Amino acid sequence: EQLILCQEDRMNLRCRLSKQNFLPAPLFSTMKLPFFLIAAILTFQNESALAFTHTFGASRRASYLKMNIEKNENAKEIKVGVIGAGRIGLVHLEAITKAPGVTPVIISNPTVSKAEKAAKQFNLPRFTADAMDVIKDPEVDAVWICSPSQYHAEQIKAAAAEGKDIFCEKPIATCLPETVEAINACNEAGVKLMIGLQRRFDENFRRVKSAVERREVGKPIMIKLCSRDPAPPPFQYVKGGGGIFTDMAVHDLDMTRFLAGTDPIEILAIGSCHIDKSILELEGSERFDTAACLVRYPDGVQAMVDVCRQSSYGYDQRAEVLGTMGMIQTDNVYPNTAKIYKNDFTGNADMPYDFFLSRYNEAYVTETIAFCESLVNDSPVPCTGEDGLVALIMAIAADKSAEENRWVSFREIVESVYCENPTECQMIANSDIFPEGFRPKSKPEDLLVPNKQEEKSGGGNIFSKMFS
Repeated sequence: EQLILCQEDRMNLRCRLSKQNFLPAPLFSTMKLPFFLIAAILTFQNESALAFTHTFGASRRASYLKMNIEKNENAKEIKVGVIGAGRIGLVHLEAITKAPGVTPVIISNPTVSKAEKAAKQFNLPRFTADAMDVIKDPEVDAVWICSPSQYHAEQIKAAAAEGKDIFCEKPIATCLPETVEAINACNEAGVKLMIGLQRRFDENFRRVKSAVERREVGKPIMIKLCSRDPAPPPFQYVKGGGGIFTDMAVHDLDMTRFLAGTDPIEILAIGSCHIDKSILELEGSERFDTAACLVRYPDGVQAMVDVCRQSSYGYDQRAEVLGTMGMIQTDNVYPNTAKIYKNDFTGNADMPYDFFLSRYNEAYVTETIAFCESLVNDSPVPCTGEDGLVALIMAIAADKSAEENRWVSFREIVESVYCENPTECQMIANSDIFPEGFRPKSKPEDLLVPNKQEEKSGGGNIFSKMFS
């Protein structure tokens, strides 16, 4: 047994390793955490440094927490493969190498030199240019899919057919039918599928979520999300990207659902172009670089989202929830807390982070650790395929609303999906002749078959409880 001393400081519980064999009074509480979780948290910090910070509410009372570090006897050693040696793939791979109980053994990338470089850097025994080599590797138990979006659905289905558990960066697929097919392929195979909606794992958004759950600001009335990129992407990136709602606003739409804690009802969206006029020749919402959405939730709760491809002042990512007893709001994240005070300026010494990997690096690591714990302990994942499905439905509805200049219910989008069987689906337009026996579904979960593995296991893990 080792000791971790934790002192509660306003909103945070800050912990460090202690060589003491006793705890100072008062003893706040005693709890047991899996050896894997504690070890994973500690390995991300320098030797004997601050181990981790976790939100426990707004108490100002100093307190201490004793944690018993015990090895989970039911835990198993997991061998994993990574598809994609780009920026995101390497972020996940680095985190995987630090997670006890999980060992990466192979990585793929079409430009094989990148895979070779990553394998050497992180001591992987094998690398390849072919993603199917990762999926079919008999030693691999789970696959991280960090490839371009257009390959996700195909690779998810292939991995499910091989009985591999799957982590996939969003989106699951570039269209709704393929998304449903991919999730159902996993459910029928009884494998885990976790989707990378990393903002759910960001400590700032988590603190807002905690405040909503604890009713610290009363019952929610209004939710606001702001997302503005430092600079617009190249024309070729925007072309074929699916538009500003599915490419960019999908994260914010998902966050409104995450904070609301329930499924939305309908949406009204608008879009315009102010920055890069060259995209005006594109179709649909690809011609927008600025957009806004109003989402209606049960009990009259409203959510507002504004997105823009250029802020001119760094990566602008903020959230706010107004409740019946107050308001909670996040600020942007800066490289440091230094401020300058002059006769003509007072404020932060530096601009907010201007790159998404810098802004959300810890969130990417945390979601990786969450999936690793799910694999090692054979427990449910905290961000499911259904979460990815609903986020896409919200984005598609926003696109339709902006195009048709009207409120669009999310049920309307769900009802347009027809599945001849769980893994063969298509979109049905209002003008189409409905297939014989077609019965429209009204809820996203109605499109999915039960996961055989979850039906058997049940239960949950620390991360699934924290981030669901």
